[in-house]
Amino acid sequence: MSAGVDLENVWIKFGEFIAARDVNINIKEGEFFSFLGPSGCGKTTLLRAVSGFLEPSEGMVKIGGEDMKGIGPNKRPTALIFQNLALFPLMTVWENIAFALEVKGVGKAERRKRADELLNLIALPGQGDKMVHELSGGQKQRVAIARALAAEPDVLLLDEPLSALDLKLRQHMRTELRAIQQRVGITFIYITHDQGEALTMSDHIAVMREGVIEQVADGTDMYDHPETAFVASFVGENNLFKGEVSDINGEQAVVDTNVGRVRARLASLPKERQLETGDSAFVFVRPESLKFANGAEADNRIKAKIHQEEFEGQFWQVFLNVADGAKKIKMSLVNDGSDLKHEVGADVTLTFQPELAVALPEGPLAQE
Repeated sequence: MSAGVDLENVWIKFGEFIAARDVNINIKEGEFFSFLGPSGCGKTTLLRAVSGFLEPSEGMVKIGGEDMKGIGPNKRPTALIFQNLALFPLMTVWENIAFALEVKGVGKAERRKRADELLNLIALPGQGDKMVHELSGGQKQRVAIARALAAEPDVLLLDEPLSALDLKLRQHMRTELRAIQQRVGITFIYITHDQGEALTMSDHIAVMREGVIEQVADGTDMYDHPETAFVASFVGENNLFKGEVSDINGEQAVVDTNVGRVRARLASLPKERQLETGDSAFVFVRPESLKFANGAEADNRIKAKIHQEEFEGQFWQVFLNVADGAKKIKMSLVNDGSDLKHEVGADVTLTFQPELAVALPEGPLAQE
């Protein structure tokens, strides 16, 4: 079984502090949905509201179309995987997995059979008689998932479960987690501050800031078509140029910035939020969208000086100083075998295509 989850006009308040502000989200049945944002933005608070550990101050949480008001966590069709996993150290692996079935009074033989089925599902066949301390970090993670699935939830809630793992294992486990979700077909709601996790695994992502949903989109749209300055600065790397809109030309804005006049596409926003001539604006350009002009004619030309070049094998990362720019800008170039090395302080001209940059209304930015 699987179920959709709806948050309708949800407010969560702790005294004068507002942890979630008028949240409206529709999570479809069988979807892998992530809440992404910095620490303290309210994403775990919303997860607790879905799980039943917290009642909204206002609004409604629905699971499978049913209002969950007054229904405790033990009665909801959800299972929650905590950040610390909370496996039982004195139980074997299979006993950990089948614990929810034991609580329900299911016999030992049936519990063991179900545990072995789930061990096969998570690619740990034959590991049921091991103790928890005999497992690696990634194996423990998978056992925690199997234990949650044994309860046969309609919705699985995951609160930053990969944060304690090292980088390579985290990258491996996000692939494993997505594969498990696709095999079982139930709704996953995932909490993370790691944009790589969210972009890699999710069908849709909600980016949060200070209790507010900034944008909901799939990973590609979130990266390529941010709708607020916060999303543009939080999801992936971006170079920011501040300025004033001098002209609107079709779907492009002409913005006078500290690096000169540039053209960028207008973000697709409601009419009341769209930029107009004279507005303050932010122009965001991804590092991979910047190129050396090499004498070519282009709309957008930025004069800069080489500050540093870093070779990463597959990529060159080039850091540059621009006129009146307190912050260095970054350019990422694929290593095509050519010798890229420039002298520090060398004058260069950069360019970017207008459609690969986005002009957005001025607004709060993500902290670095």
